[in-house]
Amino acid sequence: MKVYIVGTGMDGAQTLTREAENAINEAGLLVGAERILRPFRGLGKETHIAYIAQDIADKLGSCKCSTAAVLMSGDCGFFSGARKLLPLLAGHDVRVVAGVSSAAYFCGRVGLSYEKMKFVTLHGRASNIAVNVKMNELCFFLLGGEMSAADVCRRLCKYGLGDVTVHIGTDLGYENEQIIAGRAGELTDCTAGGLAVMITENRDALRYIPSAISDGSFRRETVPMTKAEVRCAAVSRLNICTDSVVWDIGCGTGSVSVEAAYRCPDGKVYAFDKKSAAAALTAENARLFSCDNIEAVEGECPEILADMPAPDKVFIGGSSGNMESIFEAVYSKNQRADIVVTAVSLETLQDAVNSFEKYGAVPEVVQIAVTRTRKIGSHTMLDALNPVFIVSGRLI
Repeated sequence: MKVYIVGTGMDGAQTLTREAENAINEAGLLVGAERILRPFRGLGKETHIAYIAQDIADKLGSCKCSTAAVLMSGDCGFFSGARKLLPLLAGHDVRVVAGVSSAAYFCGRVGLSYEKMKFVTLHGRASNIAVNVKMNELCFFLLGGEMSAADVCRRLCKYGLGDVTVHIGTDLGYENEQIIAGRAGELTDCTAGGLAVMITENRDALRYIPSAISDGSFRRETVPMTKAEVRCAAVSRLNICTDSVVWDIGCGTGSVSVEAAYRCPDGKVYAFDKKSAAAALTAENARLFSCDNIEAVEGECPEILADMPAPDKVFIGGSSGNMESIFEAVYSKNQRADIVVTAVSLETLQDAVNSFEKYGAVPEVVQIAVTRTRKIGSHTMLDALNPVFIVSGRLI
């Protein structure tokens, strides 16, 4: 069977391309969600309501006609069901017909270019919002799941981004289309719902990935902190990917969590500490640095790790004497996880080396001795910090 997967644009009428129109006219069967099929009911063709990939594939497999068209809103290459459907259609002659995406349409309506825009879908799940807005001048959010436009604005305010400009569009392409613009702090009670999208403009967005953030930038109180120079070296050894799941064990102030969070804006950082004050302070610093991809968790490790998502990268800044059992918890979740340990005592160093070797990893040990300067009168004096061992490794 010849199968067209057709992007119908916003409303299936005004934004329908000529190529898409020809494919629909050629098809004997039209398949899609009820809302998407509605504009084509008058064509006299067989229609079948389905939006789950396997259900669509099953219908196509049992169809007797020679040509069918699967209709999808927007563009088939932009957060579309086509990605899951295509592998199920191996026995058919499949052609994908591009459509006008909600991003292209909305950017045109508000007069913004999108070649450098970060695209984030919130369909069916809560995602990282503030950290992406913090790191990108322009972000496009596809709403319609757990997060409404007002929820996004409230999240931005919670993480210090209430002055960011937002554009909200609902029911794009339809007669009741609505576009609202303002600061996030002004739109926390916005009632826009239904099929909604949002663009954020942050002229003060970061244009770099922060590293070795000054110690004084964090709220600290009396909670221990991994100092900037050591933090920089330790985080760099983790080789964090944009979508990594990171564990920060013994998070203290959360300074490592923050630098890790900037490196995985599409991932997640779980920060653990047995002290409630430390977990609370990590959450506070996450808000200060607009890192809503950090989740601070109070509890003893390794016990609390059992129900956590498997990590890709693990930083151990404090083990409370449970180094070996923490390693066991990590490797039971993911044997390919990268682990970095910082140690200020020879005993902790030995525990880390022994734990790596127990699981067959060859640890690499680096000792860092940092000396800063400080003014005393008219003189500049050297102020040495305690040397720190950084131990890293991965199972081969």
